Amino acid sequence: MKVLVPVKRVVDYNVKIRVKSDGTGVDLANVKMSMNPFDEIAVEEAVRLKESGAASEVIVVSVGPAQAQEVLRTALAMGADRAILIVAEGTVEPLTVAKLLKGVALAEEPGLVILGKQAIDDDCNQTGQMLSALLGWSQATFASKLELSGNTAKVTREIDGGLQVIDVTLPAIVTADLRLNEPRYASLPNIMKAKKKPLVQQTPEDYGVTPAARLSVLRVEEPSGRQAGMRVSSVAELLDKLKNEAAVI
Repeated sequence: MKVLVPVKRVVDYNVKIRVKSDGTGVDLANVKMSMNPFDEIAVEEAVRLKESGAASEVIVVSVGPAQAQEVLRTALAMGADRAILIVAEGTVEPLTVAKLLKGVALAEEPGLVILGKQAIDDDCNQTGQMLSALLGWSQATFASKLELSGNTAKVTREIDGGLQVIDVTLPAIVTADLRLNEPRYASLPNIMKAKKKPLVQQTPEDYGVTPAARLSVLRVEEPSGRQAGMRVSSVAELLDKLKNEAAVI
């Protein structure tokens, strides 16, 4: 069984985000980029499925600029077998990404698609659900545990009230949550081997998709600074402030 893992190139989670002076977006000049952390978890889960014998091949795919090869090579170093880069400049919205992934899925015919539940740059949390609808496949979002048995996947989902366990029929779409696993670090030998693994570049037109922006950013602003705290002399004063001033503070 093939496992398809979409990954996204985002600003590294350790980087402090800076807004452009004109408020048109986030400043990406000389900023470290890396794989979206949730997608990294998805890659790890797919590699573990291959190591256990449940999967025969792991294919990673990314939609973005040519520099996205970096995150694909990282995924290959983690244990993926081959990569596909769909070169698209500028902002690519979730619906367009889902349409492109549908084309890849129809071409590759995977039994399972695992992707991060959301990207840390836009926090949309839409691509997996949209892909499921476009393909007509089962979906299980916010997965914290995944078990395969024959033609069925047993998925433990993290929901507001706790945990929910569901069975979905393969092929299926699974979106990874934080507690699904802890991604491995790519070793130096595997990083060197990843340079020789196949990485194919495609265009959106190869899948019959023309990227079109449906949303426009009006303005980007930094959040207001946190107000200074205050000291109280007694519990009674604390309770009084919580009761009468908490909404203001």
